Amino acid sequence: MVEESAGSPKSILVIGGGISGITAAIEAAEVGYDVFLVENNPFLGGRVIRSNQYFPKLCPPTCGLEINFKRLKAHPRVRILTMAEVENISGKEGDFDVTVKLAPRFVNDNCTACNKCAEACPVERPNDLNFGMDKTKAIYLPHFMAFPMKYVIDSSVCPGSECAKCVEACQYDAIDLAMPEQTLNLKVGAIVAATGWKPYDATRIEPLGFGKYPNVITNVMMERLAVSDGPTGGKVVRPSDGKDIESIAFVQCAGSRDKNHLPYCSAVCCLGSLKQATYVKERYPDAKVFIFYMDIRAPGTLEDFYVRVQRDYGVSLVRGKVARIKEEPETNDLIVEVEDTMAGKKINEKVNMVVLATGIVPSILDNGIPAEITCDDYGFITSAQPGIYAAGCARMPADVSTSVQNATSATLKAIQSVVGGGANG
Repeated sequence: MVEESAGSPKSILVIGGGISGITAAIEAAEVGYDVFLVENNPFLGGRVIRSNQYFPKLCPPTCGLEINFKRLKAHPRVRILTMAEVENISGKEGDFDVTVKLAPRFVNDNCTACNKCAEACPVERPNDLNFGMDKTKAIYLPHFMAFPMKYVIDSSVCPGSECAKCVEACQYDAIDLAMPEQTLNLKVGAIVAATGWKPYDATRIEPLGFGKYPNVITNVMMERLAVSDGPTGGKVVRPSDGKDIESIAFVQCAGSRDKNHLPYCSAVCCLGSLKQATYVKERYPDAKVFIFYMDIRAPGTLEDFYVRVQRDYGVSLVRGKVARIKEEPETNDLIVEVEDTMAGKKINEKVNMVVLATGIVPSILDNGIPAEITCDDYGFITSAQPGIYAAGCARMPADVSTSVQNATSATLKAIQSVVGGGANG
């Protein structure tokens, strides 16, 4: 165990390295404050780096992330701590003591990302970036534009010194299988909690067949199928057999607005499915695309995007909550049972593949923050002790642009706490 102390009451801690956390760190640093950016994954980017396109412009998020990564790299006031977890927070606004535990990456700063270690590694693991739809080696680069651009070893599958083939293959002495765990004791004046979100567990919605039928996937999995560095190289194909798509159904509110699962609306699922419908139509112009919905929610100017997708892409929108999904065993096609409330009849639509639009769940439900915070019934942070401010999807379900705006607001409040003005509320 290696222990270190750093920071001062003029420093700011940002918990979470997704788009909200990155925004908060950059905004604080660029106006002159030292920032510690803590992320429990081995890379920054959160859910955004897993995405193929933004709505409504349908542009890739890698462009904006590349700009933000460049700003982070260029700024000496930001210290980035990946594979890190906040273990304890004590003190008060303007004078917090924070303990951060850093798990070993087993790869040091000598790494050039040459891939020789992965080529030599004999052990495979499910690729969590792609939701287990493909595999990586036990030593792997998390993403093609990973930040930091360093490999990492999954210690849960790596046999360590019993194998050490990666060590033999590395000519830069970048692999240290004895790398210890570290503890960092920080002094900070304010904290921004940007802990982000995770998708709702679709296996809990038993009638919809996720985890039972291979061609029922979730919206976050669909995003990875469409992206060029995903498990299929950007080909949107059936998981069961790799065949092209002739028909597909998007099921809205999969577990959402349901007292048995998520009682709330996650705000972005409708627009996400409309976006993903364009992925299918651009690759398969003649494919039949159905969106089964309770209500289409596209507030403000996003209504134009909804109208454009329906008009220009020929997507069929059917108002009705899906009751169940069954599989045709001989073909692995799926039968979607739903009541079309507009036509007043029950229908059974046969499709090649189904995408479930599952909702946003706050990550804090899993990881927590060891501080005085108050959450609503769903786990979103509603208030905290003075000096701690929630940002992005830690506060509420939100799209990327809203999360960025919200993170900027939280950063301003954190700066006010550091300079002594106070900003809670």
